[in-house]
Amino acid sequence: MNLKHLYYFWKTAKSGGVVRAGEALHVTPQTISTQIRLLEESLDTQLFARDGRALELTPAGQVALEYADEMFSLSAELEEALRHYPKGRPMEFRVGVSDAVPKSLAYRLLRPAVDPADPVRIICREARLERLLSELAIHKLDLVIADSPVPPSVDVRAYNHRLGASGLSFIAARSLLALHPGALADGGDFPACVGRLPLLLPGEGSAIRRCLVDWLDRQRLRPRIVGEFDDTALMTAFGRAGVGMFAVPTVIEAETLASGDVQLLGRAEDVNLEYFAISVERRLTHPCVLAISNAAREGLES
Repeated sequence: MNLKHLYYFWKTAKSGGVVRAGEALHVTPQTISTQIRLLEESLDTQLFARDGRALELTPAGQVALEYADEMFSLSAELEEALRHYPKGRPMEFRVGVSDAVPKSLAYRLLRPAVDPADPVRIICREARLERLLSELAIHKLDLVIADSPVPPSVDVRAYNHRLGASGLSFIAARSLLALHPGALADGGDFPACVGRLPLLLPGEGSAIRRCLVDWLDRQRLRPRIVGEFDDTALMTAFGRAGVGMFAVPTVIEAETLASGDVQLLGRAEDVNLEYFAISVERRLTHPCVLAISNAAREGLES
């Protein structure tokens, strides 16, 4: 099959006719028509149903268009991937991090992309997922790190690459527990103790909040909510100050407890917090993204 003929067919189907396709390709409509006819003859299949000057895809043409979309999309991805290998200057890696992803976890995921032996200039943006996806769609970002896949309400063609999952750990400052000596009755009967302490919640719209609220409902627990935070680092700071207990992904539990001013109440191991790398590529090709994906498989799931 002649790929040039297929390309002309694809352009015609996407443009809505041979005239517009010819204008886009800077060739005459007759040239376009000839190329499509040669393609149909080589395949012994009619791809367009002709009604005067109007063209409509036949069922076979619909199938051909779907394959052509994939082929030329991969071609564009290949070109973009090769452009990521500039010579004479560091590679630039532009990544957006959803504000719902804990900073320490974001660092853990992004650290493998920075290799001292192969200098990379990393540019990080933090915002709500919807804004980051809009920047990804116009190629202002190479990747978005998020705690949820692309929402159905967002009209962006992007692909979700699952990095891993984590349970949920409940943590409280020792100063908070001193103010509520009865909270850890019976040796700290988790999860019942969660209902006896004030709670700090992640911001609305975050996956960790949805999972946390669902878990509380299943456990029939109604702790008193004393704060809500879009920024997880700020929530953790208030938690360390003893304002309320808080929940973090179990994967960063150890580093959260390392300071010694907080202690673990228990783990909700039936909670499944997932993390995703979102890109416009169906197949990951950017070397920084591949490094993140490979390291996450080994570290995030462990």
